[in-house]
Amino acid sequence: MDADTLRLLTRIADALDRLAPPPSASTDLAAADAFVWHADPDGLEPVPQVNRVELDLLKGIERQRALLLDNTRRFADGLPANNALLWGARGTGKSSLVKAVHALLNAERPGCLALVEIHREDIPSLPRLLRILKGSERRCLLFCDDLSFEGTDEAYKSLKAVLEGGIEGRPANVVFYATSNRRHLLSRDMIENERSTAINPHEAVEEKVSLSDRFGLWLGFHHVAQDTYFDIVEGYVARYGLPIEVESLRAEANEWAVTRGSRSGRVAWQFIQDLAGRLGKPLS
Repeated sequence: MDADTLRLLTRIADALDRLAPPPSASTDLAAADAFVWHADPDGLEPVPQVNRVELDLLKGIERQRALLLDNTRRFADGLPANNALLWGARGTGKSSLVKAVHALLNAERPGCLALVEIHREDIPSLPRLLRILKGSERRCLLFCDDLSFEGTDEAYKSLKAVLEGGIEGRPANVVFYATSNRRHLLSRDMIENERSTAINPHEAVEEKVSLSDRFGLWLGFHHVAQDTYFDIVEGYVARYGLPIEVESLRAEANEWAVTRGSRSGRVAWQFIQDLAGRLGKPLS
């Protein structure tokens, strides 16, 4: 082979390598306790360190915590459990609760549950993900954060069939948890548009909102009272050993909440990060 032909073939091979899709992420559910699902190409990416808050630091949601923990524990034990929808005000601990419950159960019984996160935009690939999870003996907590649908988005129909009602149904080793700011997951404009354009408005709206009925467990989250907000802040201060007097802490925390226009677990954590930074203390 002459030099010119070799160079040409090398350039063609390099071009094909650039066009080829990257290798699929791992689908070995024994590789970690948490994964993120990526579509196109399909694969599960292990997450060595999950960004989470300890369960004891989540204040003001004791009832929701008890119900979700009980449901998840039954599922981990191989007993019947419901899909769960955690809905309500932003920053009130919905996604933090899911991750904290998963961590607690895995601390009690290492490896009992795999947490698999699917992003909202990848919901159309959910049937393919479920086929992968179904092929494993490991019990999987499938989690979608901030789930909602807008306008003419039709992905909610495939989600309805997967959760309940489809021929295959949900695999026995999978339970689906979702968080949303909306109780029915759909925007008001989306529902009102159905009322104004459908031949039978009532039936059209029922078809839209029936998605949330696929979740057997509904947990509502609301903005916290001032006393609860202070409990959250003081819990973080005690956990991380931040040197500050209670009176000063409450005054600064209250001022922080006023400037943000709300009181929530997220606002409390943002204040703690600011406080720790000013005090020169790492949060570890």
